[in-house]
Amino acid sequence: MMNRRAMLGAGIGAGAAALTVSAGMAQTRFRDLPEAASTDSPYTQIPPRPTTGIEYNPIVTLNGWSLPYRMNGNVKEFHLVAEPVERIMADGMVARLWGYNGQSTGPTIEAIEGERVRIYVTNRLPEHTSVHWHGLILPSGMDGVGNLSHPSIPVGKTYVYEFDLVKSGTFMYHPHADEMVQMAMGMMGLFIVHPRDPAFMPVDRDFGILLAAYDIDPGTYIPRVAEMTDFNLWTFNSRIFPDIDPLVVSKGDRVRVRVGNLTMTNHPIHMHGYDFEVTCTDGGWVRPEARWPEVTIDIPVGSMRAYEFNADHVGDWAFHCHKSHHTMNAMGHELPTFIGANKARVTEMIRKHQPGYMPMGTAGMADMGEMSMEIPENTIPMMTGWGPFGPLEMGGMFSVVKVREGIAPDDYSDPGWYENPPGTQAWEWTGELPEHASNDSPRTILTPRGGNRLG
Repeated sequence: MMNRRAMLGAGIGAGAAALTVSAGMAQTRFRDLPEAASTDSPYTQIPPRPTTGIEYNPIVTLNGWSLPYRMNGNVKEFHLVAEPVERIMADGMVARLWGYNGQSTGPTIEAIEGERVRIYVTNRLPEHTSVHWHGLILPSGMDGVGNLSHPSIPVGKTYVYEFDLVKSGTFMYHPHADEMVQMAMGMMGLFIVHPRDPAFMPVDRDFGILLAAYDIDPGTYIPRVAEMTDFNLWTFNSRIFPDIDPLVVSKGDRVRVRVGNLTMTNHPIHMHGYDFEVTCTDGGWVRPEARWPEVTIDIPVGSMRAYEFNADHVGDWAFHCHKSHHTMNAMGHELPTFIGANKARVTEMIRKHQPGYMPMGTAGMADMGEMSMEIPENTIPMMTGWGPFGPLEMGGMFSVVKVREGIAPDDYSDPGWYENPPGTQAWEWTGELPEHASNDSPRTILTPRGGNRLG
């Protein structure tokens, strides 16, 4: 069995090895369909670069993969299978979701502006479905709103969507049939249309992420689909930290990160160590004169944003949603606050009946990231993950952009933790401290011009 780093390091080979062809496709009634590739791998699978036709740099779907296709004349054909899946959200936790081709999120569809695509959608769910091609310009009857654009796809049937890709950009696909249930169960995927002109908006590395939220009680496997606000698992491509792969980049690369939001709230995605420009939305490319610098970009519900930066600063840089609860796992929304409480007496009493009991929360929640304690099956701690200096106290929508010198163009393997050069890391001060200024006044204090407030 390959471990996480070996799988990432294997790159294209790992991706190819993880793909299988559904046995059902061998049946006579599917003889005219393209093969339905499938995977149950939770690791990032690096797609191969095109060897014929128009050149483009394939997108790397974090903890995901790109759907293979076949050429039928001048038409690029794909086969999506909507079906129940099991997603390894993190080591020690499996979710029973609905998705496509063995996985949630579904495989990324990649094509080129100007191409005609034909997408076969086979329904192996227990109910009808449809596929909406979010942001794409196409005929009304191909738009994928069940019983509006076309009849919903019945159980066991295959429908065909066929249209021309009239513009490049960052798009996605998801059901528009029993949408509350099917999207809450994990049915979504990226649809990337590369520019026909390779000189237009080129990048060296292109990453894709879909944001999804689930409410799965510890010890259970299936999301509560009727939840509207109190989700307890926040994910990148239905994967939670500490088991979200890093974004590995070589110094000097031009990097694009595409993020789509199919949760029920907005997500301010923040990247440390860099500023960037938003260059694309699901509505199209942003003109250069309309861009502005950011370090955090808010992703509205049902929207996509792509931003770009030049990887000039080596190091390990956090990349996460800036809503603090979205960087935690298995959130308990009814947890009381014990900050400042003295639990010494109650701890002594509890330990008479439960030896090894650990009181937590009296000085904050960080001890949850430091302690190892028994938890229910099929869940992981709220705060988890370890860095080079100790627990990171994170979860959910969190990863690390790892910028290094000399990373090969198709190498996305984890380079390990960055070692800060001497003099570039915060250190413990053991000398005499400067005077400590303090103020408990609720009123504004005006400092004279040129004066020294502390003098």
